[in-house]
Amino acid sequence: MSLREQFGRDVLLTGWGHSRFGKLADDTLETLIVQVVTEAMTNAGVDASAIDEIYLGQFNSGLVPLGFPSSLVLQADAGLVNVPATRVENACASGSAALQQGVKSILAGTARTVLVVGAEKMTHAPSELVGSALLGADYDMAGRHSTAGFTGLFSHVAREYAGRYGAIGDVLGSIAAKNHRNGVANPYAQLRKDLGEEFCQTVSDKNPMVSDPLRRTDCSPVSDGAAAVVLTSAGFTTDGAATDPVRLAGFAQANDFLPAARRDPTAFAATRVSFERALAMAGVGLDDLDFAEVHDCFTIAELIMYEVMGLTPPGEGRRAIAEGWVYPDGKLPVNVSGGLKAKGHPVGATGVSQHVISAMQLTGTAGDMQLPVARRAVVQNMGGVGVANYVSVLEAM
Repeated sequence: MSLREQFGRDVLLTGWGHSRFGKLADDTLETLIVQVVTEAMTNAGVDASAIDEIYLGQFNSGLVPLGFPSSLVLQADAGLVNVPATRVENACASGSAALQQGVKSILAGTARTVLVVGAEKMTHAPSELVGSALLGADYDMAGRHSTAGFTGLFSHVAREYAGRYGAIGDVLGSIAAKNHRNGVANPYAQLRKDLGEEFCQTVSDKNPMVSDPLRRTDCSPVSDGAAAVVLTSAGFTTDGAATDPVRLAGFAQANDFLPAARRDPTAFAATRVSFERALAMAGVGLDDLDFAEVHDCFTIAELIMYEVMGLTPPGEGRRAIAEGWVYPDGKLPVNVSGGLKAKGHPVGATGVSQHVISAMQLTGTAGDMQLPVARRAVVQNMGGVGVANYVSVLEAM
């Protein structure tokens, strides 16, 4: 049963905007939001009077002093005054959480057109503040000092995985090299340099070990950036849109226990459930997908996603990279955008960015990133170590 069959209406992505990701010293949270909102509304061919509701995904956790940013969206257009605006936070999945709130408003019939924004400003903050803010998303480490930060949490996952299934250092290096190579073609990406497999697989002065076995190239960077998308239901699109719309075919959320002791560190069980639910709602299987954008905050996360989405059985994810399945010319390209690894990871923006990049692929407007065949995509975004999990299935119209 498709989303349309289940709820009696379509949800469409009709316009989008995306900032460059990186260290954006001349931008504030406000200027980033204004930029992408203006782009999204223009590309959707709608004015402020058409927007019924606004959702802003932002993690913050003390990274910027302003803890109440929802009405910053109104700075893009005075016509947005009096539109309901709500900030949504669910750790690194805040962007996808905001998008799903918008989807639910449309499906409930309380809104016809929703503006969804994801934004984060991080690079101005001292590394100690960034580390402690991100650790606020972890049950066991929140409020505690850690030199490794979230890298330490995912390095534990990597060590557990290697202990069960064998050494993975070279595999992780290959994933990093793939995503850096993909990022070269992405004009929004923070890291646009093909580093090569040897560099990514080797510990060196320029690629130090951050938390064994994760090297610097295994870790997504600290980033600033924003993205926005206009959602509407069929019948409320406009002739002024810059591209064809994209259909949301299925979506899902699944949360796992917060304490690490209650989760298998390599299973990402709730992430698997979110994939299963979204694909079931869309009425499709893995073979029906043309590409995937997944949450590779660390390379070990992408490796496990190969298994969680069903490309391989548990412990065999290395086959997907070794046999070329996840490269741009493979059977299921993964992170053609460069992923979080190369594109960057401004936390609240990431989920919205993944949907925007996928919509660009599905409308043939991805430029140098464009795949020759892009009809259906899966997007996966998570908060914490597989705790808050969101998956969407998007289709070309």
